[in-house]
Amino acid sequence: MSLEGKTIALLIEDDYQILEAWYPALRLQAAGATVRVVGSGTKGCYASKEGYPMAADCAAADVRAEDFDAVVVPGGFAPDNMRLHPEMVDLVRGVHDAGRLTAAICHGGWMLVSAGALKGRRATGYLPIRDDVVNAGGTWVDEAVVEDGNVITSRTPADLPQFAEALVAYLSRADG
Repeated sequence: MSLEGKTIALLIEDDYQILEAWYPALRLQAAGATVRVVGSGTKGCYASKEGYPMAADCAAADVRAEDFDAVVVPGGFAPDNMRLHPEMVDLVRGVHDAGRLTAAICHGGWMLVSAGALKGRRATGYLPIRDDVVNAGGTWVDEAVVEDGNVITSRTPADLPQFAEALVAYLSRADG
């Protein structure tokens, strides 16, 4: 499955969960996609919860939803920081509303909640965000990966192999 020609936005902010950012980024690159790391614009490099750096390629204010075939939101505490930046929420909303893949793992579902992407959708994530998903109009499902239309969600780092494969499979069959 080749993802040549596909461009993916991987959102990043401080306190990201190291595996949930790096694993999908590397898996999508291995499949041929271009992964652009999109930060809030507050700095050029962001630290994981453990202090491991990930450099941003650009700031959310400098890109448009139309630039991407998908957006992937890793977890950790980064999504809570991301929600403080309207341009990051707007990017997720724009990708979702255009019918493109909108994906999140663990606490990343918080960004989908803020972007209005879970209303009427089945979704999963780290158990503590369950109430947020339900209050946003989503239906909580406790499964490794949940795909509902153009939204793919996953629970925790243990689910990363299934999550990454679901992303690659979706993008392989997506038009454009």
